[in-house]
Amino acid sequence: MADSLRSHWILDSEVAFLNHGSFGACPKAVLDAQTRYRERLEREPMTFFLRDGAGLLSAARQALGDFVGADAEELAFVPNVTAGINALLHSMHFDPGDELLVSDHAYNASRNILDEVARRDGCKVVVVRIPFPIDSPERVVQLVQESVTPKTRAALLDHVTSPTGLVLPLEAMIEALHERGIEVVVDGAHAPGMLDLDLRSLGADYYAANCHKWLCSPKTAGFIYVPLPRQGEVRPRIISHGANAGLEGPARFRAEFDWTGTRDITPWLATGDAIAFLGGLLPGGWPALRERNRNLVLWAREHVARKLGVALPCPDSMVGSMAALILPASERFPARGRDSHFALHPLNTALFEQYRVEIPVHGCPGSGETLVRLSAALYNERGDYERLAEALAALL
Repeated sequence: MADSLRSHWILDSEVAFLNHGSFGACPKAVLDAQTRYRERLEREPMTFFLRDGAGLLSAARQALGDFVGADAEELAFVPNVTAGINALLHSMHFDPGDELLVSDHAYNASRNILDEVARRDGCKVVVVRIPFPIDSPERVVQLVQESVTPKTRAALLDHVTSPTGLVLPLEAMIEALHERGIEVVVDGAHAPGMLDLDLRSLGADYYAANCHKWLCSPKTAGFIYVPLPRQGEVRPRIISHGANAGLEGPARFRAEFDWTGTRDITPWLATGDAIAFLGGLLPGGWPALRERNRNLVLWAREHVARKLGVALPCPDSMVGSMAALILPASERFPARGRDSHFALHPLNTALFEQYRVEIPVHGCPGSGETLVRLSAALYNERGDYERLAEALAALL
């Protein structure tokens, strides 16, 4: 089964690719769909952008909305979560002395955006320290609640943490914060396709996510979710023709986000194709796909942990399609604390160059210990993780 599923991707057959979480991987059929959109664009650009563009984007938003549990008009396409969080946080305004909440597991780019907004408005960023290992999701809710003060105005929360792969108890955190009148912005980069997502019931004030990760769309496809009553407050960071089109509220929101200048919108249009294609690969559709990936990564982390003699750092309930492990201390590859986003860890380089295993290695939030983060996608099989375990045992 795994070999036949892998045939849908053009991934290097010599590499055990265990890093779907960073950039995703787009199937050949979805790339072909994007090519058809691009050819249509280049055959008649005026028709594509000005006659057909609005309808094409509307259809893509409808397919995405049906999948993530949101009305299509509550969604706007953006290139990625970084662009989405920029638009959302920069559209919010705070008073000097206000406090903005974030965890130490936040994605570095998103944290940088929050810090910039805090500097702009004279706010204080309060960091919730989430331990790793952690014994329960309830502990996260408790730590968030303990960090709230009368000055807390907003929180930037992860749905699935990037460095540690933890599925956080987002609904409970949102409920606890809303009881205190605190607005919640969610970085949901990894959630669509990994989790059974229903944005209507989740209750976040704002949500940003990627389609090119676990939905396997082409790169530079993301979205933001903004309920209709809040759309008058949110603007893209790139201001274009929609700014003086005489529109207000949802109409202005749509005009401004759909058109930020001439750009390739085909990754957005192919999102619907990705949802349909992946949903047809297993008899049980998307629920079966999510279950298959989760079961595989649970087996994988158990196998690698046993091989290395390390403990599992979180309960199964906090695992989706990614799982991080704390590696044993190594003189050859000492812990380095927080790594630059642009610098590959030496262990990552050794795994790739010596064993052709591609997997992210970085410092653990809080402790600085070395983490390895496993991903499980449809093209992965148990042999990939057995290869990883042997490689890590040899190197460490």
